[in-house]
Amino acid sequence: MSDILSYEEVVRTLDDLPSLPVVVMELLNSIDQEDVDIAVLAKKVSHDQALTAKTLRLANSSLYGLQVKVTTIQQAITYLGFQATRNLITAAAVTGCFADTHCPGFHHQAFWRHSIATAACAKILARQMRFNQDYAFTAGLLHDIGRLVLVSCFPRQYAQAIAYRKAHDCELLEAERAVLGVDHVDAGMALADHWNFSDTMRLAIGGHHDPEHPGAGFLAAIVHIANSVVHALDLVEDDDDLVPPVSSVAWNALGLSEDNYLHLFRETELQYEEIAMLLLG
Repeated sequence: MSDILSYEEVVRTLDDLPSLPVVVMELLNSIDQEDVDIAVLAKKVSHDQALTAKTLRLANSSLYGLQVKVTTIQQAITYLGFQATRNLITAAAVTGCFADTHCPGFHHQAFWRHSIATAACAKILARQMRFNQDYAFTAGLLHDIGRLVLVSCFPRQYAQAIAYRKAHDCELLEAERAVLGVDHVDAGMALADHWNFSDTMRLAIGGHHDPEHPGAGFLAAIVHIANSVVHALDLVEDDDDLVPPVSSVAWNALGLSEDNYLHLFRETELQYEEIAMLLLG
C-alpha cells in the first residue's frame, strides 16, 4: 500500500507543526525538575496575554474550587502551587496550538472534548489514588496528541484510516496501523521527543493503550482507565464511539469500589463541561 508511513517520516514532518510558545516548552521540560525559578517563569507567561487569560480562567474554575479569585499567574502559583499552574498553562497552550485541519471524519472540537474529559477524569482518579493529580490531568489531556500529529501532517491518509475503522468496526489503533503503518501512540511519542516532554509524560502517552507493558507505570494505568470511562460515559456524543478494551490489570491495580466509580462518573461529567467551555470557548 503506497500510503504506509515509517516512524522516520512522521518525525521528519514534526518541524512543520506549529510550535508551542517558548515559555511552555520550558515548563514542559521542567516537569521533573525541582529547582525552577518560578518568578521568572511567571513573568514570561504573563507577556502572553491570551495564554494568561485562559490559564487564569481555568485557575478560577470549579476544577480547583478556590475561595479567592486569582488575577495574576504569580497569584495562581501562590494558591494552586507551581505544578498545578504549570499544567494549566500547558493545557491552555496546547489546546490553542493546533489549527483545525480539514480531514474528513475527524472532528477537531470532539477530539479536544474527549481529551479534556479524560484529563478531568484522570485528575479525579489520581486524587482517589493519592497520586499526583497535576501529572494525571496533563497526561490525560495529551494522551491522544499523536492523533493531531497524524491529522495535521497526513490529513488524506488519516481520513482513509477513519473510513477503514468505520468499515471494519475496529479499534482506531488497528485502523491506523492498517492504513498508515504507524499509529497515534507512535506519533505521540515522536512529538513527546520533539517537544522535550518529561519522561513521566512520555511513559503515560506511550502506555495508555497498553498499561500492562513492563515499565508502563502507574500513570499509564490511570490514563488508560480514564480514557475508557470517558468513552463509556459518551460525553463527547460521538456516533462511532467504541469503548476500548479495558485492561483488567489496570482496573484491579486501581482497586476502586463501586461508590468510588459512581463518584468518578458524576465528578467527571460536572467538571468536563466547565473545563471544555473554558479551554475551547
